[in-house]
This record gives sequence, C-alpha cells and structure tokens, in this order.
Amino acid sequence: MSRQVRVIIITGTMGAGKTTILSEASDILSSAGVVHAAIDLDTLGIAHLPADARELMFRNLASVWSNYHSAGVTRLLLAEAVESREDLNRICAAIPEAEITVCRFLASMETAERRVRNREPGMLQAKLVSRVTELEQILNRANIEDFSIANDHGSVTKVA
Repeated sequence: MSRQVRVIIITGTMGAGKTTILSEASDILSSAGVVHAAIDLDTLGIAHLPADARELMFRNLASVWSNYHSAGVTRLLLAEAVESREDLNRICAAIPEAEITVCRFLASMETAERRVRNREPGMLQAKLVSRVTELEQILNRANIEDFSIANDHGSVTKVA
C-alpha cells in the first residue's frame, strides 16, 4: 500500500541556515512525537569521484529514502540548495508520491558570508565564501520556492 509523503525542502544559499534549521525543525517534530526523517543532502554527496558526484547524491537519496519509507516514515525534511527545476525533478523522482513544499531561507550576503567563513576555516574558505553570492544568484533565477523566510537574526527555534 502506498502512502502520501509530505516533504519540506529547505533551500537557500550557503550560510542561509539550512542545516541549522533542518536540525532544529527535526528536534521540534521529535519533541511533538511526529515520525519523520531529516536529511541534509550535502552529506549524501561528499565524495571525490571520477564521475558526477551530484548524480550519485540523488541516487543515494533514493536509497536512503527507500529505507526510511519502508520503516513507515511519511514526513521528510530535506536540506539542499536546489539550483534548478531539473534538480527539483530529480528529488521528486527519488521520493515517489511526494507532496513537496520548498521553503527558501534568506540571509544578507554579509551574514551568509560570515557564517561560511566561520564554519569553513580550511583551505577552501575563500572559494566557498565567494560561492555564497554566486549561489544566491542561481537560486534567484531558479525561483522554485513556494515561500521564503528571513534568517538573519532571531531564535533558531522560532525560525524553524
């Protein structure tokens, strides 16, 4: 028997707070006894491969989702900077029968760059900080969100 799956995709540029909000929203649902899964899609695609790592990330999502779904999960929080309608379609293909809502988190470029600079102290810091503005522009053009929430200030719990 198939079950309708409710999915909230948390999108935004680097440093917008996707991972932090994903974790807090999961904690809120857990404290209310709501059965769900929370996946930061970046963690399913960390690799250095001779082939397209993004393609593998979507295949990994399908595999992980299959396991959650067979365990009875019908609610999913998913964090990912969804850069195109094609990427959204790939997520839909990985999560059959999904009712998807896309929530975009917005932060000023100054805030987002500061967050990335603080969390990425390594050799790729400058490259990742410069990606903040580039990714924001890509997300603006893609315009796939159903709604957006400002996440510059305030309580993580209230934003979640």
